[in-house]
This record gives sequence, C-alpha cells and structure tokens, in this order.
Amino acid sequence: MDFFKLQEHNTTLSTEIRAGFTTFLTMMYIVPVNALIMSQAGMPMDAVLTATALVTIIATILNGLWANTPVAMSVGMGINAYFTFGLVLGMKIPWQSALGIVFVSGVIFLLLSLTRFRVWIIESLPRDLRRAISAGIGTFIAFIGFKEMGIVVDNPATLVGLGDFGDPNVLLGLFGLAVVFVLHTLRVKGAFILAIVITSIVGWIVGVASFPQEFVSMPSSISPIFLELDILSAFSLSLLPVIITFLITDMFDSLGTLAGVGFRANLFEKEGKELQKTLEADATATVIGSLLGTSTTTSFIESASGVEEGGRTGLTAVSTGLFFIATLFLLPFFKSIPPNAIYPILVMVGVLMFSELSHIDFSDISISTATFFIVMMMPLTYSITNGLAFGFIAYLLIKIVRREFSDITVGVWILALISLSALGY
Repeated sequence: MDFFKLQEHNTTLSTEIRAGFTTFLTMMYIVPVNALIMSQAGMPMDAVLTATALVTIIATILNGLWANTPVAMSVGMGINAYFTFGLVLGMKIPWQSALGIVFVSGVIFLLLSLTRFRVWIIESLPRDLRRAISAGIGTFIAFIGFKEMGIVVDNPATLVGLGDFGDPNVLLGLFGLAVVFVLHTLRVKGAFILAIVITSIVGWIVGVASFPQEFVSMPSSISPIFLELDILSAFSLSLLPVIITFLITDMFDSLGTLAGVGFRANLFEKEGKELQKTLEADATATVIGSLLGTSTTTSFIESASGVEEGGRTGLTAVSTGLFFIATLFLLPFFKSIPPNAIYPILVMVGVLMFSELSHIDFSDISISTATFFIVMMMPLTYSITNGLAFGFIAYLLIKIVRREFSDITVGVWILALISLSALGY
C-alpha cells in the first residue's frame, strides 16, 4: 500500500477501509435523493439512480487514486435542486440543455483548476459573501423540501401558506423531518439514510407507499440519459449567468468542503498538490457526470465522518467508492421509498448550510445587506442566480456609496456586471 503512503500519513489498511465504510453510510442517501430530484425534471428515475451511483463510484475512486485524499464526491445537493426546479421547471430549459450547461461549467472549472484562478476568485470575494452563498443555497433547498412535502403550499391571498396537516403524506413528511433531526442531533452514524429507511417503513405500514416486492435487482440502463446532453444550446449569451452560477457554486462548495475536511485531517494546510489535484478530480467528475446524465458533482462534507474514523489517504475514498457499487443493485428498494421520506433530508441539509450565517460579520452594512438579499432572494425567486445577482449588486453599490473603493476587487466588478445581465434576462 505504498501507493497511498499509509505509514507516512500515520494510518493503516483496516483504518482506511473502516473510514471508507463510515463515509459510505453517511452519504449513501444521495443516490435516492438525487434520483428523485432530477426525475422531477422529466428524466427517467431508473436511469438517474444508476447514473448517480456510477458517478459517485467513478468520482470518489478517481479522487482517491489521483489526489490521495480521503474525500468522497457525488452529485451536489442544492445545485441538483437548482438544475431541476430553477432551470428545467423554472426557466423551461430542456434537461438535455441543462446537462449541456453542466458540461460547459465543468470544462471551464477543469481548465481553471489548472491555473491560479481559484486563488484569484477566493481573494476577489470576501469570505463572508461565500458563507452567505452557502446559507442562501441552504434556504433554497429547504424551501423546496417544505414545498415538495406539502408543508408549504400555494395561497392566492398570501402567496404561500401552510399545508394540510390532515394529509397522510404531509404527516409522513413531518415524521421524517423529526426523525432526521433527532438522529442528527444524537450524532448517529448514517443518520440520513437511517432516517429515510425508518420513515419509509412507517410509510409502508400506514399505506402511504407500497411495500417493495423485492429489494435487489440488476442495475438499470443509463441509455435514456447517457450522452443526451445538448452542449451547443449552452453556448448562448443569455445562459452565461447560469453557467457562471454553476461554476461559482461548485467552486465555493468544493473549497468550503475541502477546508472543513482538511482542517480535521490536517490536510491542505498549504495550497499544495493535494488540494490542486482534489479540485482537478472534482472538475473532471462534473464533466463525466454530465455525460452520464447527472448535474454538477462536488466534494461531500460527509467525508468528514470518515476522517473522524481515522481516514487520512485516498484509500479511504477508494473504499467508499467500492462500497457504493452495492447501491447499483438496490433499484427496487430506492424506487419504493416514499418521496416524503426523502424530502426531509433536503430540509436538514438546508439547516446545516444555513448555519454558515453564524460566522458572518453583520457589523459591516455591505456584508449584511448582501447576505440578506442572497439568503432571501434565492428561495423567493426560486433561483440561485437571482440571489447571487441581488447580493453582488447590493455589495458593490454600498461599497461605492461608502467610498470604500479599496474593497472593490476586479472580481467583484465582473461578478456584479454578470449579475446585471442575469437580472436583465
């Protein structure tokens, strides 16, 4: 195992495999959750289930072998919701074109990951704005979770209102929400997938969903979505803000995750080869994922669970990827899961992302105003792009009014101009 330099990282084969299994348990939920979300865009759920498992396997093993870091990768939460509810259902963009946008943003990210652009973009945007973006995406996906569970519904008088708590489906969603919050609070390993299983069992018992006739089968074909992306349609000036949104979201999500995981594992203390290669693997995985038929791939914060178990090298990631092979054969089980056993996970993830607000310095009026617009406008306009646009423009405007020109970087100017075009669109 010299390839992974286990001795140098003060770890062992058994520790790395155990850490990989722990990471697998904590992020196994992504397969049914992503499939349900992307199937709302009109994509066949069976194919998306297989594609999600495949891209997780490929991306995670690729990172383990290429970067030798204990970081697992899969389809990003938040950006997959934006793919479905923002682009396909909101902007009426065909899912094939949306995959083309993912491909283009992935290629750009890959090219930029080979340069110092990542350093430049980090230095261009204040850390607090990056935290606000995470919190805004958290409110966006939590709002989607509440809406899809039926807890938040349309109301002609007030725009939105409270759902029917007498509906068995809504009650199941509330139960699932309570279960995932309790399990996560108790720090139960695999809390997300365990909450899905418990809620599903209750749903089957009360008749909200049908009990599966079988739990395993051969993997479904991905041919309905494989290489179905429409790349040419992505090369439209009107879609530039959307491409930038995917690019920025993936970059900040990855950097934020790697910073958190790296802190626990004493990795990436200096921006050296390991961080560089992990970002390269991340970008490559996004390109591969768009070809397979999934939205943007990113590093998963659940990797921290494996790090807590002692994982320190790429062998942890390779082990996680190999364990995910089992999910290819769980199609009947995943399809039998009631939607309201899955959507509570979106709310829980939203809560975790929203917690980034606690680190923001609200004494700076430009930061507090920009944060407010980012966090509020993402869910209210059903668009990450619009939220970013309002936030960047507000930040720039206040800095100009206060004559704090030294805080206005070239990157802020560029992002604000792109934001103006996004609002115009």
